[in-house]
Amino acid sequence: MGKQKQQVISRFFAPKSKTPLNPSTSSPSSSSNPEAEPSLRNPPTPPPKISATVTFSPSKRLRSSQLSSSNPKPSKLPKLSPHTQNPIPNPNPSLHQKFLDKLLEPSPTRLEQTPKTQSSCKTKYTPLEQQVVELKDRYPDVLLMVEVGYRYRFFGQDAEIAARVLGIYAHLDRNFMTASVPTFRLNVHVRRLVSAGYKVGVVKQTETAAIKAHGENRAGPFCRGLSALYTKATLEAAEDLGGEEEGCRGESNYLVCVAEKSVLEKNMECGLESGFDVKIGMVAVEISTGDVVYAEFNDNFMRSGLEAVVLSLLPAELLLGEPLSKQTEKLLLAYAGPASNVRVEHASLECFKDGGALAEVMSLYENMSEYNPADNPKQSTEVIEQGSHRFAIEGIMNMPDLVVQALALSIRHLKQFGFERILCLGASFRPFSSNVEMTLSANTLQQLEVLKNNSDGSESGSLLQSLNRTLTIFGSRLLRQWVTHPLCDRNMISARLDAVSEISESMGSSRASQNIGGLDGEDSDITIVQPEFSYILSSVLTNLGRSPDIQRGITRIFHRTATPSEFIAVIQAILYAGKQLQQLHIEDEDNSNNMRAKTVHSGLLRKLILTASSSSVIGNAAKMLSTLNKEAADENDLQNLIIISNGQFTEVARARKEVQLAREKLDSLIDLYRKRLGMRKLEFLSVSGTTHLIELPLDLKVPLSWVKINSTKKTVRYHPPEVLTALEQLSLEKEKLNIASKAAWDSFLKEFSKYYAEFQAAVQALATLDCLHSLAILCRNKNYVRPDFVYDDEPVQIHIRAGRHPVLDTTLQDNFVPNDTNLHADREYCQIVTGPNMGGKSCYIRQVALIAIMAQVGSFVPASSAKLHVLDGIYTRMGASDSIQQGRSTFLEELSEASHIIHNCTARSLVIIDELGRGTSSVGAYHVSYLTSHKDIKDMDTVDSTTDHEDVIYLYKLVTGVSERSFGFKVAQLAQLPSSCISRATVMASRLEALESCRTGNRLENKRLLEKVLIDNEQKSQENMLETPVCFHQGGAGDLEDIDNAYKEFFLNLKASISDDDLARSFQFLNHAQSIAKDLISR
Repeated sequence: MGKQKQQVISRFFAPKSKTPLNPSTSSPSSSSNPEAEPSLRNPPTPPPKISATVTFSPSKRLRSSQLSSSNPKPSKLPKLSPHTQNPIPNPNPSLHQKFLDKLLEPSPTRLEQTPKTQSSCKTKYTPLEQQVVELKDRYPDVLLMVEVGYRYRFFGQDAEIAARVLGIYAHLDRNFMTASVPTFRLNVHVRRLVSAGYKVGVVKQTETAAIKAHGENRAGPFCRGLSALYTKATLEAAEDLGGEEEGCRGESNYLVCVAEKSVLEKNMECGLESGFDVKIGMVAVEISTGDVVYAEFNDNFMRSGLEAVVLSLLPAELLLGEPLSKQTEKLLLAYAGPASNVRVEHASLECFKDGGALAEVMSLYENMSEYNPADNPKQSTEVIEQGSHRFAIEGIMNMPDLVVQALALSIRHLKQFGFERILCLGASFRPFSSNVEMTLSANTLQQLEVLKNNSDGSESGSLLQSLNRTLTIFGSRLLRQWVTHPLCDRNMISARLDAVSEISESMGSSRASQNIGGLDGEDSDITIVQPEFSYILSSVLTNLGRSPDIQRGITRIFHRTATPSEFIAVIQAILYAGKQLQQLHIEDEDNSNNMRAKTVHSGLLRKLILTASSSSVIGNAAKMLSTLNKEAADENDLQNLIIISNGQFTEVARARKEVQLAREKLDSLIDLYRKRLGMRKLEFLSVSGTTHLIELPLDLKVPLSWVKINSTKKTVRYHPPEVLTALEQLSLEKEKLNIASKAAWDSFLKEFSKYYAEFQAAVQALATLDCLHSLAILCRNKNYVRPDFVYDDEPVQIHIRAGRHPVLDTTLQDNFVPNDTNLHADREYCQIVTGPNMGGKSCYIRQVALIAIMAQVGSFVPASSAKLHVLDGIYTRMGASDSIQQGRSTFLEELSEASHIIHNCTARSLVIIDELGRGTSSVGAYHVSYLTSHKDIKDMDTVDSTTDHEDVIYLYKLVTGVSERSFGFKVAQLAQLPSSCISRATVMASRLEALESCRTGNRLENKRLLEKVLIDNEQKSQENMLETPVCFHQGGAGDLEDIDNAYKEFFLNLKASISDDDLARSFQFLNHAQSIAKDLISR
């Protein structure tokens, strides 16, 4: 047997003929015919030694295929069998060729011949492969995972992708490459594939073995269908896989849809075609939280507005509505680079023109209005739902056209996932920018490191990280939105500051006992509140932090993808928070007029607590929890999950009754066999999961219809035919109960949709409380001060005393040097900060902007005092950078950022410009900086340092004056350059400074001499003209032309004498100009 195996292997791996494949040379009949060549009658030879090299490196495969395709050798004689002395036939050429094509990369010549061989014979697929082919034709852009038994299998190119991303083995199986993963690891592998940017589909069996045995498809394969689709934007909301925050801290995963229309807006001041060239519409959907953001705005050539949207939302998936301009597509594709794993999908907007987009959106709302989530809805519920739908439709009608197109495209895209219903909730829509919020530009977010640092792109060292003390995931997401959109309304800012101050006061903070300015101008002291408020709030937030992400949880319930255990955990967390906050008795205190008796004084806090502890939310939560069996939910037992009462879920009740009857009928059969066998103590036996076995001795004869299941040395276990029939019936009834239970659970989740809006409002209130609590902890721990905002009718001003950088203050602690800032619209409205390298200039100007952002977010600030005016924008232009991929040079980037500032800033904006003009020459930089700051600027705040070249002490303190030098040699010392290089550079710098000083003195002397000569000549010319007033009228037209040319030459010489740095040449030009002037006077 071993020799036969060896021969089979030798035949399979034996070297084949390297001649080109064609019907004449590859025909089996010609090679197997013993009379074809006389050499076949030679004596037998022993089997050749097996030598085969299998390489899996792509480079080696290609090299092997090239070697096999070049230098063909003549075909060898057929081998003879050592036993029969007959020629051994060659293996099937097509099978052997197929193996080589999969194992080795085919050569170009073989690639040309492969289609011919494939076209000649039609590929035969197995039933499973035929299902895979049909599914792949329906979903060509989806990476399919097909459920086969206890594994999920990949086929074809999907298997190769899965092998590369997941690190698993792919091999050839019949017609396709295939790879597989176990079913219990589905969650892990789908997340890894989705994180790599793929669109993953899970194909499951749509029928069980019991249903298949009683159906029409008894002999065929299991029916399969696409059960779920997953992408980065839909994963957290999807069934079976969502709801887990494995190391992601609950970051938002927005799907951003972009639509564009070309426009051209002229600059009316200069008459040039500049400014905006496109109008962009955008809809961003966070499917797992229900947040929908929309915007329409004009954008310039650099797409700075679109860049701000992308950097603020950080989308996980982009849906591009074509056609798009090259600039827009280039920016979006640059963001979705290979390192980001952001998925990009293109779709056409042609079908949404001429009202098609509005029709698509309205059809979705019409279908939702026809849908009724409750079995027996009350009239009041119908009125509320109709009112909300009417409000949502009115909001859609008022949206801009491009936003409606993007919304329609998003609806069509989400329909394939089953999540389009989230876009029907009008309450979750919010504009990207509004009149009460400040939208930070992309430059501001990057250069101030608001969300991420500029070193490794992480959150560490950013403003958000320094402010974030939240205890919940959904609170952290809301704080991120607050930081990117500071408030622009003084009343709203004061309300947040009042709430933060009161929470901090309840914690015992020493800084919270300051006066809180009332909105009417009167100061009102906040009294010491009871510690109960701080304890209850901390207890609620701590418990929510240990619970699942309830914001995503209620949205998953709305999508009907939540599991029973997740549903109970989320609703219980909301119920617990509401009951705890009800202990503050805010609702009861509203009827009392005694302000001192109230537990909470801040109006914002009272409103948030009332929303989170609403009696309606608590009542509905308790009602839904009473319908579910917690023990069954923990075991994911859908059949016993729902507690039936008041005639609800009749299908489940009927199915449970049928299962009970089938089980009772099966159990009653034991009496029949007791009588038949005469064994009164006979009982059914269960062994290894097999139930209702009858165990009998070996010598006892049974009817031939009894089926033997297993046996021991002394007993045999049987299934009688009646038991088999009853077991099949019980299995069928259980499947029916399972189907009815799934339908009932889905109906139960549908009913939650009418409560979704109020639950979403309660969760949003809890998230706001978490953000305010976070800012209060920051205030207490960092000893921050409350900023004071002046009224809107007062001049714009920024007065900060002993201000500190909020991030570096934490890093350096007591070693940070604070600085003052004083800006006033009517006085010193601009500062030029000069100083040595590494003197702290950039740190200082950044800290002013960050303090302003923190104040308008509603946070206390790192300073001893701060008096600010509400700003409508913060604009920055800092450092030198380019974008080669987008075709932007360093200087173009600088000028584009400066242009954006000039076009968008107002009298209430804070503008920070650092090193404008680094990308061009010094003269160009000087002119650009001068033109940018076109108003009178006063040199007032500088950085002081010593002037000794041997050592420099950085004081990091602002004083009035101008810095004498940049002290670059000190930075060179810190960079550990060789001392000899530093000494040589110092000497050369001194020489250049002396030369520059000499040139400056020469220019000043030239100007002084020129002014003196011009004054003397002017006096002489005036005297001569008074004496001879008609000297220029003696000649004709020719004399006038000569005089005109002489004047031109005179002024050219004057101009040349001023611009020339050489003193000798300058005097030559002056002498020549003097001679021309004398000649003109003498005429």
